[in-house]
Amino acid sequence: MKLFRLFSLGLIAVFFLSCQSSTLGMAGTTPPSHLIWDQLVKTHVKPNGMVDYKGFIREKPKLEQYLKLLSDNAPDRKTWSKNEQLAYWINAYNAFTVKLIVDNYPVKSIRDLGPELKIPLIKDVWHYKFFKIGGVESSLDEIEHSILRKEFDEPRIHFAINCASVSCPPLLNEAFFPEKLEAQLMKVTTAFINDPSRNKITPDQAQLSSIFSWFKGDFTKNGTLIEFLNRYAKVKLKSDAKISHLDYNWNLNE
Repeated sequence: MKLFRLFSLGLIAVFFLSCQSSTLGMAGTTPPSHLIWDQLVKTHVKPNGMVDYKGFIREKPKLEQYLKLLSDNAPDRKTWSKNEQLAYWINAYNAFTVKLIVDNYPVKSIRDLGPELKIPLIKDVWHYKFFKIGGVESSLDEIEHSILRKEFDEPRIHFAINCASVSCPPLLNEAFFPEKLEAQLMKVTTAFINDPSRNKITPDQAQLSSIFSWFKGDFTKNGTLIEFLNRYAKVKLKSDAKISHLDYNWNLNE
């Protein structure tokens, strides 16, 4: 089982390295309202990030209304501000992830979904093109790796997007808004790093979420990983602190 898990993660890493810049977008659009999504997550997501997917199922027409709004109003890369684009893509990733679970509920793990690869027992949910942006078929992988990670120098997005799993950063129970984005990114990053169920930090050592291993390069562009962590951690790490990583729980976050 351990070998299988390592192989799966290695396969995902190969996919990450092969991603290209995205061409998703539309000219002449204006940023859509995120109030519908804000209402939905305020109603169906607890403060700790646990999700009431049955509640989302009951309000599926409202969810679909918001997703259509996103699909029909892809960002205009030339006229939208950076925060308008970031808020759009973060909300889109989270909302389409919820749709994926809602459409397939009940499910034990998001990794059980998506089309099967040629390799037995492995499915590729993140490359699964199950929605459209501006009329173009897209996937969660394209939003995360070809847009958010590739086009924006903002490592805190890793704590804003949610992969419907227990060990993922909690789904924020409010929509991301351009005018509040900096405060919201600070909030989710600080909360995640100081959450003892996801990161166990003492001055001499830290057992960290695997996110800090998978995407280490995103956190070390302007310094060391410890320097990044110390900007947000309540307990400050020594520069020579020992770093290890925790197992990841992919069970559904409900």
